[in-house]
Amino acid sequence: MKKIINQPQNVVPEMVQGFTLAHHETLEQVPETFVVKQKKLASQVSLLSGGGSGHEPAHAGFVGAGMLQAAVCGQVFTSPTPDQILEGIKAVDQGQGVLLVVKNYSGDIMNFDMAKDLAEMEDIKVGTVVVDDDIAVENSTYTQGKRGVAGTIFVHKILGAAARKGATVEELVTLGEKVVANLKTIGVALTGATVPEVGKPGFVLADDEIEFGVGIHGEPGYKREKIKPSKEMAEELISKLKAGFHWEKGERYAVLVNGLGGTPLMEQYIFYNDAVNLLKAEGIEIAFSKVGNLMTSLEMAGISLTLLKVEADWVDALNEPVEAPAW
Repeated sequence: MKKIINQPQNVVPEMVQGFTLAHHETLEQVPETFVVKQKKLASQVSLLSGGGSGHEPAHAGFVGAGMLQAAVCGQVFTSPTPDQILEGIKAVDQGQGVLLVVKNYSGDIMNFDMAKDLAEMEDIKVGTVVVDDDIAVENSTYTQGKRGVAGTIFVHKILGAAARKGATVEELVTLGEKVVANLKTIGVALTGATVPEVGKPGFVLADDEIEFGVGIHGEPGYKREKIKPSKEMAEELISKLKAGFHWEKGERYAVLVNGLGGTPLMEQYIFYNDAVNLLKAEGIEIAFSKVGNLMTSLEMAGISLTLLKVEADWVDALNEPVEAPAW
């Protein structure tokens, strides 16, 4: 294992300290927690997300005016504990309530629900939006139903814009559920990822192998094949998305090509070019595009492709300037 770390057990605290030092003008760490929050909070419903570390820049990188008010960092690939989530809720509540954006993993669902119950006992209004955009497999290693992956960032962005405009907790839950219903993601891995305290990859692919549908914690995908050109990978992923959406010519979609940590931007843009050309051949209009490492899996090589069938105001929300460092 080759990593630029000190002691494996100190990866998360040292990462959080480094992150908040790097962005100290606008962000801070809630004392005695792994919660990263905005220093100056607007009077609005606050958005809080989080999950296991190892997916950087998610989720702390999306804390900033116009997106999240706070993110809770768990241990690597492990849900944050209810007490940490509760402290995050309390730290950002401005009296109008808090919305939790939660990826669909069993540990996250359980711990965020427990924190929500505890916060409501302290008279804090809390709503929850669960993101389950991964269409590769259902009932995988850590989840019941579909997994939550990179499409979560689109949820942060659209709901962040709505919250900044004064939407209530109830309105944000309704909007979030509508966005999630129109959101689908699928990925392909070229290598596994190594959790620092484990010291070896979660799975191993031969030099000439790829695996379609691998999860962001290294959960199994749906098939392994020999390495193939980018265009053929794009054809595979888009065929799955087409079957999921049942799209028609003229529909408008936002596109996210997300790097999983170990794939250069050069290759991500090659894949984006292939994917968008295939979508245009299907008669799909590209209303918004994003390419980059937004929700990674440590050093895993690979990409995921997210499509969101958009409404006009969602495109406006995706294009709004924000202060989150990773957007």
